[in-house]
Amino acid sequence: MKRSPAILANRRGGGLGFAAVAYIGVDYLRFISPAWHDRLQPALWTVLAIAAIIRVPFYKHWPSELRSAIPFIFAMLFLLSALLFEAISVRSVTAVLGLDWNNDASPLPDAGQWLLLSLNEKLPQTVVNILRARIIGLHHFLMLFIMLAFSVLFDSVEAPGLGLGARYMFTMGIGRLLRAITFISTILPSARPWCASARFLVPHHPHPWAQKYYVPYATDSNAIRNIINWDTAYADPGEYAAEFRPDWGSMSFLIDFLRPTFPEGSSAWYHLLKKASGGCNDLIYSGHMLVAVLTAMAWTEAYGGYSSALIWIFVIHSAQREIRERHHYSVDVVVAIYVGIMLWKMTGFFWPMKDETKDTRLHRLEKIQGRLLRAAKDDDIEEIRKLLKEVEVSNQVRGNSRSKAMWLFSGGTIIFTLTVVLLAFTLTSDG
Repeated sequence: MKRSPAILANRRGGGLGFAAVAYIGVDYLRFISPAWHDRLQPALWTVLAIAAIIRVPFYKHWPSELRSAIPFIFAMLFLLSALLFEAISVRSVTAVLGLDWNNDASPLPDAGQWLLLSLNEKLPQTVVNILRARIIGLHHFLMLFIMLAFSVLFDSVEAPGLGLGARYMFTMGIGRLLRAITFISTILPSARPWCASARFLVPHHPHPWAQKYYVPYATDSNAIRNIINWDTAYADPGEYAAEFRPDWGSMSFLIDFLRPTFPEGSSAWYHLLKKASGGCNDLIYSGHMLVAVLTAMAWTEAYGGYSSALIWIFVIHSAQREIRERHHYSVDVVVAIYVGIMLWKMTGFFWPMKDETKDTRLHRLEKIQGRLLRAAKDDDIEEIRKLLKEVEVSNQVRGNSRSKAMWLFSGGTIIFTLTVVLLAFTLTSDG
């Protein structure tokens, strides 16, 4: 039966935790001493990369990694598809009502924001400064998970690392799909009313559907009462400018969702979907917090130790900053925390993080259990050694028979993963 380690129970040493704290600390130097940050950050990443590469020839679980390769690729494609759907949905919820509504809509009342403002008046200024500090962001949580997955090379985490990565991406993909379905269901105003005009180039007026089914009934209580009683749209929507419709060929069905404007041109493809920048409406729940919680859950289950407790502290710090800086309402943060925990637990039922070779070895030991007991009763040490050697030899046959393929796979995996690390480090940002 699978057993999850306690958050403080780590029997594998503290090397990974030290590396994680060093990474966070060195990166925070960008705010304290940019000169030292510019020196230490490349040095730290060079040391970590070299240490990982040196360990590759001594890694014993490549067969297990190979078995996890196909689920890993499937999970990556699933996550990319979910992110594409989310990127389309993010722009759509802003575009459907137009910039005028986004600029004029009042933010929702948020008790969490009020609480943090009141604490600013009561807590010591040093504590308030710590709460305001940008200690950890989205790219930090992504990097912490990548470090966790790489630590299989040092036996800090049970193999396979690709299995751990596949589960993380698959869970993230489910979370992103649920998030997109949630925030497109009901469009909520942003906590930053100026955001849409600063980030999006969409029409100022609402989409024809919103003109017909929302605008006439948005502020008139009698109109709302009538549409409830009659259950039909009856009001005159008025006159609006015609919608711009570029020639997108087979992708033209997205025009009504994305509402492009003439200055943006036609496609290529739609400027890589406007580089998938973050949204402005209240996107319940927080994608930032989903990443943070999944990283903390993976770290706690796979590694444990005091570093896991520290990462959860970082999660809480990041959560209050999301609310404090009004990137999200409190409800977005709270929902993201319990959704992330439940999703990780759910995928754990059918996607356990462990090396299957251990189960195989135990199964073979069970088969020779009777012979081992007889040899032990007869004090036949040679027979015991022979039987145990049979188990080890049979466990290595498949790995040795395809050693060249295994070396090619291991080299490709390391190059691919290091590329992902570099892309994640250079392309992600706090938000």
